[in-house]
Amino acid sequence: MNKDLFFAIEQIERAKGISRDTLKQAIEAALLSAYKKNFKGPHKAVEVILDPATGEVKVFTRKFISSESGEIIDIDLYEALSNQGLNRVGPGEIIQVEITPKDFGRIAAQTAKQVIMQRIREAERSLIYDEFLERAEDIVTGVINRKEGKNIIVDLEKIESFLPSNEQVQSENYRIGARMKFYIIEVKKTSRGPRIVLSRSHPGLVKRLFELEVPEVHDGFVTIKAIAREPGARTKIAVESRDAKVDPVGSCIGNKGARVRHITDELRGEKIDIIRWSNDPKVFISDALSPAQVTLVELDSNSNTARVYVPDDQLSLAIGKEGQNARLSARLTGWRIDIKSDREIREVPSHS
Repeated sequence: MNKDLFFAIEQIERAKGISRDTLKQAIEAALLSAYKKNFKGPHKAVEVILDPATGEVKVFTRKFISSESGEIIDIDLYEALSNQGLNRVGPGEIIQVEITPKDFGRIAAQTAKQVIMQRIREAERSLIYDEFLERAEDIVTGVINRKEGKNIIVDLEKIESFLPSNEQVQSENYRIGARMKFYIIEVKKTSRGPRIVLSRSHPGLVKRLFELEVPEVHDGFVTIKAIAREPGARTKIAVESRDAKVDPVGSCIGNKGARVRHITDELRGEKIDIIRWSNDPKVFISDALSPAQVTLVELDSNSNTARVYVPDDQLSLAIGKEGQNARLSARLTGWRIDIKSDREIREVPSHS
């Protein structure tokens, strides 16, 4: 090996952030293993040293100077003086004796290259892991790469990620080559590198899409207070304004519905109801049942139940197809909702 190796180490240190001392120690450890694997001779008290000044690799063993040769690591005084060119050694001292094999340079170069490449891969994996760890619970854009059983592999440019079947939306078509936005739900470090788990069904995807599309949400003037979602079908989102001059619902809808339409397009046609948040449960529950009109809301705090009355012709709209509107409204508000028609008002005593 030569000084080009250390030039490469310096380049790696600057580009990948790997300490040259760390890399040097890793190379020396690998070279020691290579020596023990490929060469006969003393394997005890052996050390491999990579010389930064010359780029040379040398193998040394430590030997104990004695007047009579004993163990394999012993060396007598005459040999120490003649072979090492030393003139100040004596019995009882320990010295280093070079035992570098003739063919060790070729093996050393191959081993060093392997170690460097391995450390580069490890460093790159670590950087990718750190980057995506910071982006957990955030949105990324990826391309559908392939399918593995029911699961989907997504290319995020720097790394392949994983969209499990239980995080997919059944109504969506995950076509190979399609570009989509995904929500990161897990970043995990494994022996094969970072494992990035994505979702298309998580409510956080809707929240992040509004933050991307609506400046008032991104800047904090409008706050998303609650989300209830049935992926691929419908989402209800409750918003509140921190500025009296800012209409939270209008901001999210946008001019002629442009903002919410962009989000709906990204969610492949999923309907979105934007509700104004209210600290008054009766008002909030009434608004949450939109687009149905509500006549009366009665609350039973003990059972956390809201009895809601709607006009007769609004009953099916309030309940929704297969109970979806009522179900999402209950999840959004945190109240159990019992929907009745107006004609039942007089039949049930008030609890308000």
